[in-house]
Amino acid sequence: MTSTNPYLPFTSEILDVIKHTVKEYTFRMAFRGDVRPGQFFEVSMPKYGEAPISVSGIGDGFVDLTIRRVGRVTNEVFEKYKGSSLFLRGPYGNGFDVDLYRDSEVVVVAGGTGVSPVRGVIHAISQMPDAADKYVICGFKSPSDMLFRDDLKDWDNKLNLILTVDSAPEGYAGNTGLVTKYIADLSLRDPSKAKAVVVGPPPMMKFTIIELQKKGFRDCNITVSHERKMCCGLGKCGHCRVNDTYICLDGPVFNYEKAKNFAD
Repeated sequence: MTSTNPYLPFTSEILDVIKHTVKEYTFRMAFRGDVRPGQFFEVSMPKYGEAPISVSGIGDGFVDLTIRRVGRVTNEVFEKYKGSSLFLRGPYGNGFDVDLYRDSEVVVVAGGTGVSPVRGVIHAISQMPDAADKYVICGFKSPSDMLFRDDLKDWDNKLNLILTVDSAPEGYAGNTGLVTKYIADLSLRDPSKAKAVVVGPPPMMKFTIIELQKKGFRDCNITVSHERKMCCGLGKCGHCRVNDTYICLDGPVFNYEKAKNFAD
């Protein structure tokens, strides 16, 4: 249950903790309310601060928040496990409209922790009747850095999954190389009408979009999600402002027609 005061966090029980890597865990948090893939919550710890965390899963009575241990707040969060509680505010942002991806060819390209905000999108398109027209390219630094391994197996059975790593130990049998390496060879009937979703580190997003454009994708059919330091989540503090756009309020999900005009 959320508070009527948008600045006041509410207590949420940790229902489960799923460990992916040494630094990345998914915290399954008790939550009932409307939420969409691509939205985010502000996760807070008294005396330590807040951190914006993308929704990586949605279920009956819970949301998944996949957290990477990288700083003061997340270090403290990692001391909390099943049965404990965290403070949440949100959800914030616009999120993805998965209905946009029905009845069309779709390419989702995600890198590293960028898989988290699009996990719900990939799950949704994998359940669609035309899943054979859906392509997903997921890239990680190495095999040990892979997230959502059970999901990756499931997606591989239901749609066209290309899983790649930047580098791997000798004898690794999977794909290697950047996600951009695999875009040119995608078997699309009409790239000019196909939809794309791109989420990941800024350099990866930049060069992925270039390759999609070479393939024939139109900018208006590309959706991106931007990560910035979103402090208040309500468009008031200005930390995430880009020109006249507030990433937390107007995004973080944007049509690339608008996002390409952002000046960092």
